Amino acid sequence: MPHHTPDVAIVGAGPAGLMAAEIAAGAGLRVAVFDHTPTPARKLLLAGRGGLNLTHSEPPDRFLPRYGTAEPLFRRLLAGFTPDDLRGWAAGLGIETFVGSSGRVFPVQMKASTLVRAWLRRLDGLGVTLHGRHRWTGWTGDGALAFRHGGEAVTAAPRAALLALGGASWPRTGSDGGWVPLLEGLGVGVAPLAPSNMGFEVPWSDHLRGRFAGQPVKSVGLSAIDRSGTRRRLKGEFVITEAGIEGGAVYALSAPLRDAIAAEGWATLTLDLLPDMPEAELARRLRRRGAESLATFLKKALSLAGPRAALLREFAPAAELADPAALARRIKELPVVLTGVRPIERAISSAGGVRLSELDERLMLARRPGLFLAGEMLDWEAPTGGYLLQGCFAMGVAAGKGMVEWLERTATG
Repeated sequence: MPHHTPDVAIVGAGPAGLMAAEIAAGAGLRVAVFDHTPTPARKLLLAGRGGLNLTHSEPPDRFLPRYGTAEPLFRRLLAGFTPDDLRGWAAGLGIETFVGSSGRVFPVQMKASTLVRAWLRRLDGLGVTLHGRHRWTGWTGDGALAFRHGGEAVTAAPRAALLALGGASWPRTGSDGGWVPLLEGLGVGVAPLAPSNMGFEVPWSDHLRGRFAGQPVKSVGLSAIDRSGTRRRLKGEFVITEAGIEGGAVYALSAPLRDAIAAEGWATLTLDLLPDMPEAELARRLRRRGAESLATFLKKALSLAGPRAALLREFAPAAELADPAALARRIKELPVVLTGVRPIERAISSAGGVRLSELDERLMLARRPGLFLAGEMLDWEAPTGGYLLQGCFAMGVAAGKGMVEWLERTATG
C-alpha cells in the first residue's frame, strides 16, 4: 500500500486547491495534490474554452454584494487577495490580462490552457507533486487520508490537509458531490447541494419554441425579488432554449429565482424589453399607430422585433396589445413564469455545501483540527462574470496561509 507523508496534502486540483498548494509550497512546505481525474484544473479548462473570465473590475462596494449572504466572509477573503492581486498573480505567470467593455477581466490570449500550463510549471518548480486518478474515500483507522488509485489503496498522512473537492455541477470534470456523506459522517453540517448559475424551464408555446429556440435576446432589463423582498435589477442578455432560458443575465438572478421555485413551485422573472426608453415615451409613440399591423408598427417605431416581440406576444394579454398605455407598461414589465430549474449536472456551479459556521477564520474545520476546506464545497455562491473564480482563488490563498500559520503554531507548541 503506497503511503505518502507530505507536510500538506490537498485533495482537489481546482483553482482553490492549486492556489493553496502554491502558497504552502512557497512557504517551504512539502505539498502533494491528489485528484480523482487524470489531469488537474479540468473544470477551469472547460470553463475557459470560450475565454477565461478571471475576475471583474468592479469597485468593492459593487463587487462584494455579489456574494449574497456570504458577503462578510468574502469581505475578509478579498481583502487578502483582491482582483488586482489576481491580475498581478497572472502577470507573474506571463499571462497579461485586459478589462473588457463589460468590466470583466480576461487573459489577452483568451485561453485557460496557457495559464494552466504556466501555473503547473510554477508548482513543479516549487516541488509540488500531483497525483491524478486518486479518489478520496475518507480516512483510515489511524486518521490518514485514504484513496483509491485504480485497484490499489493509497494513504497519505500529512501534517495538515485541505479538501477542495468542488460542488456537484459538471460532474464529468470531477465535481460530483461524493464527499458529502464522508463529512456528514463526522457530524459536519452540510447544506443540500443545489444548482447555481443555471437555466430555468419555461412552458413555451409551440410557435415560440419552434421559431426562436437557440436565439439570443439582447439588451433587455431583467429583475426578480430576492428573499428579503428587494427587487434585484440588471441589464443583459439571455438565450431562448427548447426547455426555457439560459445565459449570463439569468445566471446573475438564479439564486432568488431558484429559491422561489423551491418554495412556491414557480417564480416570476420580469423583463423590460426596452430598458433605455421611459414608459411615458413608449406610450406616446404607441399612440401614433395608424392602420398598420402591430408587428410592423413595433418594428418601425420601437425597433422591437424578433425574439423580443415574440416574448411580448407570448406573455402579454391580448386586450393590452390594443391599449397604448397598457402595452407600454407591459413592454416595461413583462412577467415570464418559470416552472422549473435545470438539473445541477447542467449548472455552471452549485450552491450549498459545508456550512460556514463549521469553519474558523483560517477555513479550518473546527471539529477536526488540521483539516481545511475551500472552494465550491463550502456553502456560498456567486454569479458568473469573474466572481466565482475570484472567490475560489481568494479562498485558496486564505486556506494556504491558514495551513502555514497552523503548522507553525503547532510546531512551536
